[in-house]
Amino acid sequence: MVCLGNICRSPLAEGILKSKRAFKTFEVDSAGTAGYHIGESPDPRSIAVARKNGLDISKQQGRQFMVSDFDIFDHILVMDTSNFKNVVKLARNPEDKSKVSLILDQLHPRQHMEVPDPYYGGDSGFDNVYDMLDKACTIFVEKLS
Repeated sequence: MVCLGNICRSPLAEGILKSKRAFKTFEVDSAGTAGYHIGESPDPRSIAVARKNGLDISKQQGRQFMVSDFDIFDHILVMDTSNFKNVVKLARNPEDKSKVSLILDQLHPRQHMEVPDPYYGGDSGFDNVYDMLDKACTIFVEKLS
């Protein structure tokens, strides 16, 4: 799960995906394309919306996406087209590129819809993002099952 700073959207996506039963045996992680928040906890509003939905993401720590992530993960789900471009720039080959997709393509295939960044908005933006990510993660799990 990848967003810009790894403090709002991608930590929520990581927590949501980890909560899905099928992913108890798979590695799920999140990262940011920028290194602004390395080592930091998720945004308090992300923590709050996760907690409101029965998840604890407070122990996560921000990290930056690395080329080695292509070796570790089979699927790299990004939040928006900017993240997509930044991750694909790091791809070493077509196989790496094929692992990258927009997370909302799970809900709306080939429509290139983005998860809005709630950082500069109010609490309702975090609720909206949580709902989008929960639906996308549910479909993702169903496809892999």
